[in-house]
Amino acid sequence: MASSLGWGKTELVDKVAEKAGITKKDAKTAIEATMEVIKDSVKDGAEIRLMGFGTFKKQHREARKGRNPQTGAEIEIAASDSLSFKSNVKY
Repeated sequence: MASSLGWGKTELVDKVAEKAGITKKDAKTAIEATMEVIKDSVKDGAEIRLMGFGTFKKQHREARKGRNPQTGAEIEIAASDSLSFKSNVKY
């Protein structure tokens, strides 16, 4: 199931369902709802801190110049926002 390179949502659903003793359908619903709440909250400017896990926040990148790797031509890269996560788990 899980490779040494990591796993995706399907494997996460399986593990959560097993650990919580719930159906995979319920686990998928809970995971998707959690992801939506985090995305929507961060989009609205909130910083989500989950103690013992990590912090989700919005990362803004200003517009900048770049290069087309195929042609070498200079291009303008638009400003953008993305979701950032920083783990605070000690291994």
